[in-house]
Amino acid sequence: MKYSALNLAWHALRNHSGWPPAWRHAHPKPSYDVIIIGGGGHGLGAAFYLASQHNINNVAVLEKGWLGGGNTARNTMTIRDNFLYPENARFHRAAVESWHTLSNDLNFNIMLSKRGMTTVLMSDRDLSDAKRMVNTTSLFGAEHRIITLEELQQRLPLVESPKRLPIVGGIHHPDVVIARHDAVSWGYARAASKLGVDIIENCEVTDILRDAQGVTGVQTSQGKITTRKIGMAVSGHGKQVAAMADVCLPIETVPLQAIVSTPVKPILDNVVVLRGLNTYFMQSDKGELVMGSIAEPYPSYSQRGTPQIPEATIAAILQVFPVFERMQFMRQWAGALDITYDNSPIISKTEVDGFYVDVAGSGGFKTTPLAAMMHADLIANNRPDPLIEAYGLERFSSGRLILERASYGNR
Repeated sequence: MKYSALNLAWHALRNHSGWPPAWRHAHPKPSYDVIIIGGGGHGLGAAFYLASQHNINNVAVLEKGWLGGGNTARNTMTIRDNFLYPENARFHRAAVESWHTLSNDLNFNIMLSKRGMTTVLMSDRDLSDAKRMVNTTSLFGAEHRIITLEELQQRLPLVESPKRLPIVGGIHHPDVVIARHDAVSWGYARAASKLGVDIIENCEVTDILRDAQGVTGVQTSQGKITTRKIGMAVSGHGKQVAAMADVCLPIETVPLQAIVSTPVKPILDNVVVLRGLNTYFMQSDKGELVMGSIAEPYPSYSQRGTPQIPEATIAAILQVFPVFERMQFMRQWAGALDITYDNSPIISKTEVDGFYVDVAGSGGFKTTPLAAMMHADLIANNRPDPLIEAYGLERFSSGRLILERASYGNR
């Protein structure tokens, strides 16, 4: 069924009682052309693009829990492209652009909202780094602009310059958008299922089976499934899943926390970054302030994190926005963030034939459509698109790392 205003009005007259399920709850078949491990945005997206762009419909998506219940649901929804190295600047610019047509591509409202991002600069070094970033990203089509303190105060009238770190100016990045993360998962699941992809929830992969020619299938909690191609789009436990195929990924996993306030009336239409305090926040469509900061300084698979990060995050925001002092803290969570040694993504073949990986690195939610598209293209054609050639695993053995500074806050 195609979603439309006419269908919505028709079902409203029937008390919304006749809507079909958004996607089929399939049972695993004995064999598939491709198996995707991971039912988040990247995994479901790869399955959708395999079916829609490469006519490979005999695909299964295996998810240990429920769709979009992992890191796709544990982020702050911000989609940006303020990256410095040429490979990352090109990739993330194309990733931001890919979001604008996604609702139409999926026939599903992902609730995309153009917000823009204002970065508050609090030292001469911040200002110097900002000028470098603006000049670099402009080479790849991204729009960033240094703004004066006066313009900053017009954009953020609630801001107050702290005496310890006085505000010296800002950066305005108008192309930043946010999207509803679970709607992205549901939209991809619905569209992929419509094209014949089997989506299998509560199906944990316990082993990756191989022979001398490469992968032969997976062992799961619902039995053995054979295939000659496996795409892994797992966040948080990607290293363990890859190890089932004897592939060692150069990543470490750390908790990255976010905290949310109780909802208030609209007061903030920008995503705000406090550069000198390594903190960012925005107001969601529901009125909550969604806040984040640096990752935990140690490896862990916890989805909670320590209290020191939320405490430091709130203290940093109150230095510049003391008006929020009486707002109440509502909830907190942490995502398990996979970090590569150079803070850049991995979308690559591996030394095991037929085994392909999409590990977020600095990408994560904000690169979902493009990373999924590139992963699907890699699986279908067994060679990387020029846009992701630099993201191969071989860069870690050759020393051709992409040492991205824009993600150093995660370390």
